[in-house]
Amino acid sequence: MPPCTLIESKSAAMSAPLTSLLIFSFFFSLGSPLSSNYYHKTCPNAESIIKKAVTDATRKDKTAPAGLLRMHFHDCLIRGCDGSILLHSKGKNTAEKDGLPNVSLHAFYVIDEAKKAVESVCPGVVSCADILALAARDAIVLAGGPSWDVPKGRKDGRISRASDTTKLPSPTFNIAQLQQSFSLRGLSLEDVAALLGAHTLGFSHCSSFNNRIYNFNSTFDIDPSLRRSFASSLRRVCPIKNNAKNAGVTMDPYSSTTFDNTYYQLILQHKALFSTDNALLSSPMTKSLVYKFARSKDAFFKAFVKSLIKLSSINGGQEIRKDCRVVN
Repeated sequence: MPPCTLIESKSAAMSAPLTSLLIFSFFFSLGSPLSSNYYHKTCPNAESIIKKAVTDATRKDKTAPAGLLRMHFHDCLIRGCDGSILLHSKGKNTAEKDGLPNVSLHAFYVIDEAKKAVESVCPGVVSCADILALAARDAIVLAGGPSWDVPKGRKDGRISRASDTTKLPSPTFNIAQLQQSFSLRGLSLEDVAALLGAHTLGFSHCSSFNNRIYNFNSTFDIDPSLRRSFASSLRRVCPIKNNAKNAGVTMDPYSSTTFDNTYYQLILQHKALFSTDNALLSSPMTKSLVYKFARSKDAFFKAFVKSLIKLSSINGGQEIRKDCRVVN
């Protein structure tokens, strides 16, 4: 996220298009307040049922946590956390999951299994959006990360458009673009620095970082901020004349299935993959956070949880889907 130069003020956000600001306001104007005990009476076993589905999936596939976390991010960053990422296309490749940034998403089956199990006990009560938010939390815990009480009460949306995925932050964004993109969702640069730590999990295709290892600009072929030996290793995996569809690398070569603070250490070693990763060093404030999180896993965990709760509280749905793949 998947996902995404120095600006220390809100000037970039203030210059955003009015339509984007209206979309942002729309996110926050819908839905009732979330609550950590939302299903206490209506479906008290919901969280344990969802946790079992995530646990079972992770036993079989260690990459499932990365998939679930990225899916939750991509759901929240488009239309709010409304489960729209889970909807199947009505036509040919028209839903969010078919948009270019989302075609590599996986682990949808985990949400389907969790929904089926929850529906058998509490039919029509727990939203797909809440199941995804809870599954993302459980995935992080299973990968060695922190736990927290997930605010619940989201509703599921009825709209899912592949074209909307162009609103997702790009891995080529600089710090000003990151600030503008996340500020439209009520998030600060501090949140950006913490949330990008999710890059400690998962895999990236060459297309997301080729801009740094080939034809970087008119002066440099390779991004000079990349460690040369690291760039050379990336070129071997992603040769310019070979556009193999599945070629790529793990985002954290040391612990790609463990949720830890290695990502920030990689940034300081100039071994982080994306332009967005390196962009965190271009602002004094985010740079200080990179050093802080690289030194202290606990500091990163606390900041990540705070920022993820903030992101996942954006809700704009309207219903409780019976099937996460289709509207009622």
